[in-house]
Amino acid sequence: MDIFDTFFNASVMAQAWPMLLRGLWITLQLGIVSILLGLILGLLLALLRLYAPFWVKWPVRLYIDIFRSIPLLVLLIVIYYALPFVGLRLSAFASATAALSLVSGAYSAEIFRAGIQAIAKGQFEASAALGLGPVQTMRDVILPQAIRIVIPPLTNNSINVVKDTALASVVAMPDLLKQATQAQALAANPTPLIGAAIIYVAFLWPLVALVSRMESRLGEGQDR
Repeated sequence: MDIFDTFFNASVMAQAWPMLLRGLWITLQLGIVSILLGLILGLLLALLRLYAPFWVKWPVRLYIDIFRSIPLLVLLIVIYYALPFVGLRLSAFASATAALSLVSGAYSAEIFRAGIQAIAKGQFEASAALGLGPVQTMRDVILPQAIRIVIPPLTNNSINVVKDTALASVVAMPDLLKQATQAQALAANPTPLIGAAIIYVAFLWPLVALVSRMESRLGEGQDR
């Protein structure tokens, strides 16, 4: 058996293709939900870390540091396998979403914080001079400018979230990687894994190129 029959077997790929598509749909659902929750959590944490009272800032900073340090796979296993012992049982999808969102939120918080702090202090002073309150200043003046700065790193973080969804297969989540593994076992051929890899690249490569382009355009705008 040559390399093409082993890794690029057309008949095996045709049989596995429906399973791969089902896995891709679940991967997209998991990725989108986790990204959205992570962004919301990250923005909230960033604002708390910057403007909350001292007794709130330290727990928030501790959370960010811990969840940026803990391996995602370890967190996923703890949520899915350990929490039932304390009476909290989550489905595979909920466990994977929780793990991805908690970690993504920690990274997003630092990205949002850096973006907000990059805005000149004169913007805050000008807003106060116009009579804008703290909420209006943040909503109408600061965040619109900060979002432009943080879009490239946030997009890059979102790509990492989508890639990390592959770890959900360890909790029997029928995502793209899990479906490819099952198809490989059924066919006794690794072609489905190659197919899954091709799908990941085809889906994420344009996003990676988009991030590079946004970073280049942002750099050009700052040089002017």
